[in-house]
Amino acid sequence: MKRRSFIQKSALSTGALTMTGTLTYANSLTNTTNAHQFNLKYAPHIGMFKHLAGDDPIAQLNFMADQGFTAFEDNEMRKRPIDVQEKMADTLKKRGLEMGVFVAHEIYWKEPNLASGDLDKRIEFLNDIKSSIDVAKRVNAKWMTVVPGHLDLKLRMGHQTANVVESLKQASALLEPHGIVMVLEPLNFRNHPGLFLTDSPQAYEICKAVNSPACKILFDIYHQQIQEGNLIPNMEAAWSEIAYIQIGDNPGRNEPTTGEINYYNVFKWIHEQEFNGVLGMEHGNSRDGKEGELAVIEAYKKVDNFL
Repeated sequence: MKRRSFIQKSALSTGALTMTGTLTYANSLTNTTNAHQFNLKYAPHIGMFKHLAGDDPIAQLNFMADQGFTAFEDNEMRKRPIDVQEKMADTLKKRGLEMGVFVAHEIYWKEPNLASGDLDKRIEFLNDIKSSIDVAKRVNAKWMTVVPGHLDLKLRMGHQTANVVESLKQASALLEPHGIVMVLEPLNFRNHPGLFLTDSPQAYEICKAVNSPACKILFDIYHQQIQEGNLIPNMEAAWSEIAYIQIGDNPGRNEPTTGEINYYNVFKWIHEQEFNGVLGMEHGNSRDGKEGELAVIEAYKKVDNFL
């Protein structure tokens, strides 16, 4: 599943939802007194449990908490109405769900923006970052996703990198006073051909050049399994700059246990590093309906059972 399609599908599935605050969701399948105790902060998204919890986002958040999940991420949070953001934030706080990433800016999938050095595009990006600071404060988010966009084929890679670094330095200056971190996400060549940022060593190099606590790496395990493999050694090499992790098995970009990645060992290693951040469940469900949603929950229980 392409990231654009994944984001668009998530947005379409929630665009018509009402914010009624109803809690009438799958009570027969939920035991609030016996929530599973996960070892890591796995973060579902809106739509992942819509058949079990119902269409209301607030009901879905409550369902996630009742299953034992302690975090939540929402790529589309920046685009949601302010009153919806506030209602979701209130529920997150009440239920002890930590807010994960949302996408901080308009991503250029087909043309260069940050890599080009174009000042108008840089200003546009920085304005998006400014508006996303308000969103982050509203929903108590510590992280926001940044994707530098498409390559500029008219420039050598060194010049493109310098252009990206300069934009990120200016964005970091905006974020640092608020304690908010933009996390740079390398994306794989198969789903997203032509993008500037693809590899974890490249992201590591950029973060070192920016040299700010507000600029770190989002290590998406699905993307990096395709792009570079060698997952644990590559995470270890870049660990000092990794602030956020996302999940998806390969092939298929569905829940753990449906593909080739040994998530039991990967999660065990992450836990051994004393990682206290969020692991976003940025994947689809391998099966439809309630059965598929229950399978997602059971898959996470299985691969999290390393203690």
